[in-house]
Amino acid sequence: MAAKDGKKIIIVRKKKVSGGGHHGGSWKVAYADFVTAMMAFFMVMWILGMDENMKKAVEGYFSNPVGYKKGYASGASPISAGSSPSKVQTSQVRLIVRNYEEKRFRAIEEHLRARLDSAASLKGLAAQVEVVKTKDGLRIELVESGAGDTFFPQGSPDMRPTGVLALEIITQELTGLSNPLVIEGHTDAARFSADARYTDWELSADRANAARRVMEASGLNARRIAQVRGLADTELRDPEHPESPANRRITILLPFTNVPEVTADVGARGA
Repeated sequence: MAAKDGKKIIIVRKKKVSGGGHHGGSWKVAYADFVTAMMAFFMVMWILGMDENMKKAVEGYFSNPVGYKKGYASGASPISAGSSPSKVQTSQVRLIVRNYEEKRFRAIEEHLRARLDSAASLKGLAAQVEVVKTKDGLRIELVESGAGDTFFPQGSPDMRPTGVLALEIITQELTGLSNPLVIEGHTDAARFSADARYTDWELSADRANAARRVMEASGLNARRIAQVRGLADTELRDPEHPESPANRRITILLPFTNVPEVTADVGARGA
């Protein structure tokens, strides 16, 4: 192209390049990777810096509800009780733990009944071993019937072989759990002895301890036993017939895990 005066006009076209150098978008991807790596590094260092109780809490959250419960304690962790800068919510964890345990208890209830029904040597005994999931947990009861001497001779704390075998099967089903156990002994209201030094209180406690010994010998971890109670005739199964053999029983209770609410007010440490 030429101008009117004869001089040639030179047109220079400059191509604008976007996205290059530090003005482009590729650096954002690299930066995101860097931030992710730093966060992972921070999480690892944070866990390594936890106290032992809080490490158990983290581990228990993913694998063991009881471990999670025991993990709550004061310590150096920024989310442990007593030093937390904010409120720690455990309602969701409580729901997870409860649903998990309900499923486990339901499975044990069904499996235990099936094993008692199929055990040839315990034929007809399943009706005397009651397994019930209640609002408080799992309850297993060895209930006397008939003459009232299926599990223990009348007035004696010495367990019969039938009772030993029933407890062995029960223990095998419970070894896969971590819930604590409460073992209770119950009697009826009938007097079995004129000796005032050995009453229903002593008898029920001795029977509960006899059940404990059998379960421990069958593989139950002794640390899981929270209480052994002798309740005599204070909690009758059939209160309308206080002398009924059905009131003589051994009760094994597995309560639901109680995950505590752990809260800490903001600025509590500096108060």
